[in-house]
Amino acid sequence: MKNYVFFDFDGTVFDTVEGIVKSVQYALDKLGIQEELSELRCFAGPPLTEMFARKYGMSEEKAREAVELYRERYRPIGWAECRPFEGMHEMILKLRELGVTTVVTTSKPTYFTQRILEKFDMTGDFDLVCGSEFDGTRGKKWEVIDYALKQLGISAREAVLVGDRMYDIQGARRCGMDCVGVAFGYAEPGELSEHGAVYIAETPDELFEYLTK
Repeated sequence: MKNYVFFDFDGTVFDTVEGIVKSVQYALDKLGIQEELSELRCFAGPPLTEMFARKYGMSEEKAREAVELYRERYRPIGWAECRPFEGMHEMILKLRELGVTTVVTTSKPTYFTQRILEKFDMTGDFDLVCGSEFDGTRGKKWEVIDYALKQLGISAREAVLVGDRMYDIQGARRCGMDCVGVAFGYAEPGELSEHGAVYIAETPDELFEYLTK
């Protein structure tokens, strides 16, 4: 049992896909690209600049412009189009009762993450919330994880990351940390096992059992 559990946010603690894909669609429409919402689920979780560049062949400058357009809708509306995954709030509180330090490590801007936690009265679920910043600081997942480790003054061996995408596994591995996958997030079939998740939990209860053994 680890004393520190780091959690990805989108697709792990919260189901945020609605607000994300609608805001991505808004940005693409502004750029003259028509896309169905069903084609945009891949944007839930990874750094947005990276996804705009990868999926649409945008330059870094164009991808940053797309992110700014995305935020035109996400800032007033999209951030609130979400809900916690059933059972995650209760599971996290059970971990905390056992003395586990719980931390959010997300590519989502810290500002939006904290607003969502406040909206759902879940600020007390976490000891620390680490995300990216609007200026691009900590834009990669490993940078967020590394920042959290330094804030806590611990080594990667003392913690484990819980996430739903390959980006979580890759970021954790770069920092020397294991990653536990959750099957109820946004991963493609086989994605978590292929990229090296040490365990894949189907439900929050399964996750709790693994984290506390």
